[in-house]
Amino acid sequence: MSSAPEQEAVQAVPAGRTGNGRPPVRAPAPHGQERGRLLPADQVWPGAPVPLGARFRVGPDGVAGTNFALWAGGAEAVEVCLFDAQGRERRARLTELTHEIWHGFVPGVRPGQRYGFRVHGRWDPWTGARWNPAKLLLDPYARAVDGEFALPPEVYGHVRDWPQQHVADTVRDDRDSAPYVPKGVVVHDDAPGDEWVDDRRPKTPWSDSVIYELHVRGFTRRHPGIPERLRGTYAGLAHPAAIEHLTRLGVTAVELLPVHQFAHEDHLLRRGLRNYWGYNSIGYFAPHAAYAASGTGGQQVDEFKRMVRALHDAGIEVILDVVYNHTAEAGELGPTLSLKGIDNRGYYRLQGDARRYADYTGCGNTLHVVQPQVLRLITDSLRYWVTEMGVDGFRFDLAAALARSMHDVDMLSPFLAVIAQDPVLRRVKLIAEPWDVGSGGYQVGAFPPLWTEWNDRYRDAVRDFWRGALPDVRDLGYRLSGSSDLYAWGGRRPYASVNFITAHDGFTLRDLVSYERKHNEANGEGNRDGSGDNRSWNCGAEGESDAEPVQELRRRQLRNLLTTLLLSTGVPMLVAGDEFGRTQGGNNNAYCQDNEISWVDWSLLEEPGWRALCDLTSRLIALRHAHPVLRQGAFFSGRARVADGLRDLAWFTARGTEMTEGDWYAPTATVGMYLSGRDMPGRDARGEPVEDDSFLAVLHAGHLPVEFVLPGRPWAESYEVVVDTGLEGQEGAPGVVLAAGAGVLVPGRTVLLLRVRW
Repeated sequence: MSSAPEQEAVQAVPAGRTGNGRPPVRAPAPHGQERGRLLPADQVWPGAPVPLGARFRVGPDGVAGTNFALWAGGAEAVEVCLFDAQGRERRARLTELTHEIWHGFVPGVRPGQRYGFRVHGRWDPWTGARWNPAKLLLDPYARAVDGEFALPPEVYGHVRDWPQQHVADTVRDDRDSAPYVPKGVVVHDDAPGDEWVDDRRPKTPWSDSVIYELHVRGFTRRHPGIPERLRGTYAGLAHPAAIEHLTRLGVTAVELLPVHQFAHEDHLLRRGLRNYWGYNSIGYFAPHAAYAASGTGGQQVDEFKRMVRALHDAGIEVILDVVYNHTAEAGELGPTLSLKGIDNRGYYRLQGDARRYADYTGCGNTLHVVQPQVLRLITDSLRYWVTEMGVDGFRFDLAAALARSMHDVDMLSPFLAVIAQDPVLRRVKLIAEPWDVGSGGYQVGAFPPLWTEWNDRYRDAVRDFWRGALPDVRDLGYRLSGSSDLYAWGGRRPYASVNFITAHDGFTLRDLVSYERKHNEANGEGNRDGSGDNRSWNCGAEGESDAEPVQELRRRQLRNLLTTLLLSTGVPMLVAGDEFGRTQGGNNNAYCQDNEISWVDWSLLEEPGWRALCDLTSRLIALRHAHPVLRQGAFFSGRARVADGLRDLAWFTARGTEMTEGDWYAPTATVGMYLSGRDMPGRDARGEPVEDDSFLAVLHAGHLPVEFVLPGRPWAESYEVVVDTGLEGQEGAPGVVLAAGAGVLVPGRTVLLLRVRW
């Protein structure tokens, strides 16, 4: 971005509830600021109201140019502002208005052109009107963004440092923000030879999926096999060295932390930090420019597409973590970057006092999804990423906020109804984070068919079991077998449950067994941020320890957690680096740590213990892929077959007896889960019964060994050890066969996976 000298503000007086003191339609130019040159009216043709955004095309008489269209309900005038390489501005008034969409065709504007909008209208924050043409606004439909958002006072629609803070947001700031904000970039959407071929998609069934959550920058930033210039970028993730790890591990999909263009919060920039996770979106069509190695003049779009194609060629789907519940403009004291200056009342949920925002997200604002144009923005964005960029699905951050109608969460809300009938979106993977921070926002198990959900009840039950904090195993039984208590309705399947033990938010898996308290001092918030409810256990020492017994116990607990996750019915989700001991030093809220705290440390793979953990993870995923009994597509019935008394799912005590109702309520640290591969529920593609091996998983969370009696007939004649988490660096105990009916000594804190033999 070009710089500009500091300019004096021309300030309007606070606007009253009646609208007194409104500024003129065109804000006065600040002292020393040269106005952008206005193009003659005959150089702006009427154009078309669709599609929205900036679309390069060949217009009437074969003239090439760009059609600009912006929905700005209630605005009085709209200008598109064109910038050259030196930051000089030309403005074109959009004089055509169709259904609240301002539009015009500007001949000669080609791909690569940098642009923004200025929107004129009333300044009356008391009624929610916050138009301010001094602020250059990012096109909500911009396909690419050049530059980053810094947040000096000039980018705020109000006078940020007004001495009377209680009314600061009501005083209009007329300083020009153009020198300080990024610009949209015109992109050739319909470039020849760039069509997306649907047949290239992996199209992995939900029941076969293994998701791997990663951060584009953090996953590649320290990878030694990726060239330095590509690290931290889309091209770096597309590099064979990155893809080789994913394919060797066996995951079927990557879930990318937000890659929509986002901005950094002012409070972070003041502390010398940055938003690392990216849950602060401002451009729903643009790949985040800072992750591009090839340039930010539109090249980032092609780089992202090449990344998706490379992953697809390796059989890996791409799921985006998307943030449509709020934007980076925060509340009434936040900056004016895009939607707030286009139509504040149309885009955001406002309180009864329309000066303030309804906040169901904890981020200052909430998009007003029941408004048709807001719903259109979101669904247009989703379809764009599927049809033009090639992605395979979405994980919706704070999805309950999107399902709110007026105030309450409504599973018949316009957003969910539109998704259900959309011919493009209903065919991709849809994952809900089924909660928000508002009243009634916790909705785990409530989303309709088509949707899967992050299942935090799985996370909590598994963590509590392995740290010895579960009062009984009732909840654990549901979680291991697909959470039928949450999802067995409306035709939903076990894969409606996305099972996870860790996610980007919270401890890493290694930190989960190394820390009992969060250590977020580096965030600069006095360690007040981040959850205090981690359900973790440090194995006897807080933080890193040189004591070999502590290290061995921690590695064993990691093996237990990963084995439990990958043997559970549902869709497992891993977090990048958990498979080889990534640590954040106890920071459970590293959202602002764009550094070694968050970046994956690939040197850990050089250590035998962590390499062994990675090998075990890969082996467990391969075992899951090889055995449909471990990735059920239908819920278990639990009923005994008439012929032999076998159940598709049976539970056993350490005594070798089937669990009774009383056993489920009794305190215990040991449970056996029998999965029958005979006559499994569901059929194959030809309608034939699915047959597989049968398995017995013994989970023992007690610290002392226990003798577990292996069930005899009709369950098995003998058992072969497949996985033993008590062993490190070995593939279980191949060839070891145990007799049915005999007792086997299970060491403390161990998972045994046994294959049934007949």
